[in-house]
Amino acid sequence: MIYLDLLLFLNFLLDFTLLLSVSYILNRNIKLRKIIYGSIIGCLSTFLLFMNNSIQLFIFKVFISIIMTLTTFSYKNIKYTIKNLEYLYIVSIILGGFLEIAKAEFKNLYLFILLFISPIIMYLYYKQTKELKNNYSYYHKLDIHYKNKIFKLNAYLDTGNMLKDPYFNRDIIVINNILKNIDDFILVPIDTIDNHSLIKCIKVDKVLIDNKELSKKVLLGITNKKIQMEGIDSIIGLNLMEEIIC
Repeated sequence: MIYLDLLLFLNFLLDFTLLLSVSYILNRNIKLRKIIYGSIIGCLSTFLLFMNNSIQLFIFKVFISIIMTLTTFSYKNIKYTIKNLEYLYIVSIILGGFLEIAKAEFKNLYLFILLFISPIIMYLYYKQTKELKNNYSYYHKLDIHYKNKIFKLNAYLDTGNMLKDPYFNRDIIVINNILKNIDDFILVPIDTIDNHSLIKCIKVDKVLIDNKELSKKVLLGITNKKIQMEGIDSIIGLNLMEEIIC
């Protein structure tokens, strides 16, 4: 009976860690007691140890995870519920993989890792996920239509980029020098933080950001200094994104 009590406690702890991680990652703002209720329901999976039928085992696991999710996060709509389940499974796989490695490598410390290290691992995963989401929220697809050609670029939203053409107040998108043999450019004066300079700009036929066409006219400012960001070919300003969002 003591052994079963220990299993129930460890299962509760793991389920609590999983549900808490999902809540933080998805910004669900769930009360702690609901996470506790969901974890208690998750403890029922302890009794799966006594099931030999693999099909029944799988069905029961899915059923328990759905009940856990609904108990913790409630039901708002099907998309909301599926997203909660999706992240519950993702986090479970990550934590399960870590525990399997720990069990193989640190048998004597497995219980300690289970109790104390698992929450730390999930916290680090949560922080990393948030950082990735924050970074990639500034990444956008940029399609440039120029002289019967389409250039597909990766753009980064620089909220401090307010470059404008002083002649007609057109926004300037800065791109790497990928357009070759251009002879119809114009020189536009720009002010940056540290100096005043000229930048080669060209007019294009059409610009799309995230598959949405800009209604305003913009210029492409070509820089010979490669943009030092992984996978990024261009820099767009906040003014352009405001038009896309609206």
